[in-house]
Order: sequence, then C-alpha cells, then structure tokens
Amino acid sequence: MAELVTEAGGGPLRRTLGLTQLTLLSVGATLGTGIFVVLGEAVPQAGPAVVLSFVLAGVTALFSALSYAELAGMIPGAGSSYSYTYATLGELVAWVCGWCLILEYGVSVAAVAVGWGQYVNELLQLTIGRTLPDALAAPPGDGGVLNVPAAAIVVLAMVVLLRGARESAVVNTVMVAVKLAALVIFCAVAFTAFHAGNFRPLFPLGTAGMTAGASSLFFSYIGFDAASTAGEEAKHPQRDLPRAIVLSLGLVTALYCAVALAAVGAMPWQRFAGTEATLSQVLVRSVGGGELWPVLLSIGAVVATTSVVLTVQYGQIRILFSMSRDGLVPGLFSRVHRRTGVPRAGTVIVSAFVALLAALIPLGDLADATSIGTLFAFALVNLAVLILRRRTPDAPRSFRVPLAPVTPLLGVACCGYVMYGLGADTWIAFGAWMAVGLAVYGLYGIRHSTLNRPAPEPETTP
Repeated sequence: MAELVTEAGGGPLRRTLGLTQLTLLSVGATLGTGIFVVLGEAVPQAGPAVVLSFVLAGVTALFSALSYAELAGMIPGAGSSYSYTYATLGELVAWVCGWCLILEYGVSVAAVAVGWGQYVNELLQLTIGRTLPDALAAPPGDGGVLNVPAAAIVVLAMVVLLRGARESAVVNTVMVAVKLAALVIFCAVAFTAFHAGNFRPLFPLGTAGMTAGASSLFFSYIGFDAASTAGEEAKHPQRDLPRAIVLSLGLVTALYCAVALAAVGAMPWQRFAGTEATLSQVLVRSVGGGELWPVLLSIGAVVATTSVVLTVQYGQIRILFSMSRDGLVPGLFSRVHRRTGVPRAGTVIVSAFVALLAALIPLGDLADATSIGTLFAFALVNLAVLILRRRTPDAPRSFRVPLAPVTPLLGVACCGYVMYGLGADTWIAFGAWMAVGLAVYGLYGIRHSTLNRPAPEPETTP
C-alpha cells in the first residue's frame, strides 16, 4: 500500500482540484439521467413507494460512500476502488474490480448519453413542434438505426476533456449550478399540483416492488465515487476526498427524495409507464402554465446530462490510467500529454467505445448492466476497509468509517440485497462480462503485470 501512495504522490497528473471542485465533480457525475429519466422506469415497479426506493438505494450507497471516504484518504490514487482493492485484496481481485468499473463507468456514460438524446427530442418538440426521426434518434432495439445525439454528446465531452482537468472542472461547475436550479424549479412547480391521494396505497406492488425500484434507481447514485478517481489531481487528497464524497452523496440523496415526492404527488404513479423525459412530462400533463416550465426543465436536463457524461467519462479514463500503470491494460492508456497533462490516447479510445455503445443499445439495458457492476465493486470496497483495519490498524486515516466493522458489513449486505432485485437477464450479462474479463486477464494482464515482471539484474562493475 505504501508503494501506491508514493506512486500517486509523484505521478504525472497535475494537482489542480480543491474541495469545491471535487464535490461538484462528484455531484456532476451523479445528478443526471438517474433522476431525469430512469425515474420513469422505476415508478411503475414501485408505485408511490418509489420515494422509499430512493431511500433504500441511498442508504446502500451511503455505507459504501463511508468506506470510499476512508480509503480515499489513505490511498489518494486515480483508480478509485480498483486502487483500493489492489492494495488490500491482490491483483486478481483488483482486476475483477477494475473490470466491473469499466462496466460501471463506460456503460453508464452511454446510458446517460441516451437520456440526453431523449431530452433533446423533448426540447425540440416543445419549442419547434418537431423531433428527430427515430432512425437517427433511437438504437436498433428501440426502432431506430443509430442514436446520433447520444454519440454526439460523448464526442463533445471528449473535446472538453482533452483540454485538461482544470478546464473540465470549470465547465462542470457551471453545468452543476444549472441542473441544481432546474431540479429546484421542478420541485417548486410540481408541488403546486400536489395531491396526497396519489400516495394511497403506498405499496400497491408490495415491498418487493420497492426493492425492484431501488435496484433500478441505484443507477441514480452511480458517480458519487467520481471524486475518488481524481486522487492524483486533488490539491489535498487526504483531507478533501473524504469530505467531497460524503457531502456530494448527502446533497444528491436529499434532492432525489424531494423530486420523487413532488413528481408522484403531481401525477398518479400509473401514468409514468412508458414516459421518456419523465420530469418534463410530469409538468406537461399535470401542471398548468403552458410550456414555459417544461421548456426550462428540458434545458436544465440537457445541461445536467451533459455534465454527467463529462464527469463519468473523466472517471473511466483515470481508472484505465491506473490499470495501465500496473500493466494490466496496454501502456497507451497511461501516456500523458506533456502540455495538457491528460491521457490523450486513452481519452480518445474510451470516448469512441462509449459513443458506439450509446448509438446502438437501449437505455434500460445499459442502466441495469451499470448497476450490477457498480454494486459488486462497492461490495469489494467495503471488504477492503475491513481488511485494512486488520492488516494496518495504525496506518494514518484522515477519515474513519463509524461503527466499523458493522457499517462495512452492512454495506456488503445492502449491495447484495439490491443486486438480488435485478433481473435474470442482467445477471447473465454480468456473468458473461466477468468471463470475458477473466479471459483478458489470463491472456494479457497476468503476462504484462508489473508484479510479474522479472526484477532487473544487478549491475556489476568489471
């Protein structure tokens, strides 16, 4: 572990991010498609209990966030939970975790990009009365040919990321402010049409429906760990990373519950089925005042999802940077451009792959695949805290998980419970993804790993 801390402290990435920027990076990566779009898929599963689904998903995320905060203060590297498991559970488990993070970050960017395209279409419909044709705005599984808007926003984010971390953080700060304002406006307007009767009965689909809703909505919390991927670009990582992670999750959870309460209070839960651009549809169908509020919300949603694409794509590139430095993926992912301090080749390759996913795969499949990979990685982070507490009890920790070992164990249990609520198709896809990952590790990673390279021969003098 000491080697990882030293390596992170002397890496080629530039330390330019403070607490505010790290917190907004985490909020920017979290607050987006999950609340603006996936809410429409979760409400038909849970009914009015979707508010409690958000609480269940948030508590699950909180346990893992506390573990992230402790490890981020100890190991301020760029690899997030990959670096933590590498330091505690060994290379093989770290590879499995990193492979899950590739699924989490890469696929979630694609899912967010698809949601961005939905709100672009909604905005066009509200302003000019027309939308993009399905052939250009939907993937093959949804009746289209290519989702061009989804691919376009990924490429746009790539252009911003290539300019550098500081420049990307400035753009993200502006976008986070816009989307926070959009959600506050939504709550204020939707509460004017609030009907308490929409919450009776609270559990029309039983507690199993609430759990299923939480499984889908966990996608909404993915991204709070993005701050931990900036460990090598933070000015004071041991102090600021734990604070940024906990602050961002608390802010996001409170806002999610308020939005869900306002949305279901304004529109009966049965009417959410099949909606796209869900929050905008709530205002169109249930609130008076013409098209002004839906237009403003759609603009906010477009900005919000742009922010998520930018920040989560950033996190994916930094994780591959760390894996490349350890020899588990090709070295070009850790080559940093001298002028911008950005892994340029990795940024372009990741963006091209994500753009392809966004153009071809429907949102629902992407969201569930993202959730299961994330939950598995979160469970490993909770285990890593327990192992480090036993192995290095006296190591300096700028933040300590309260009530350990109970809290990390609850984190593992909650992750397993929410994973259980995902469908069989998602589990099959996850199993296939893990099988491919183990094959890649066996064929490439284990042979090129820095741990398995022979030590250099000692020099001798004649």
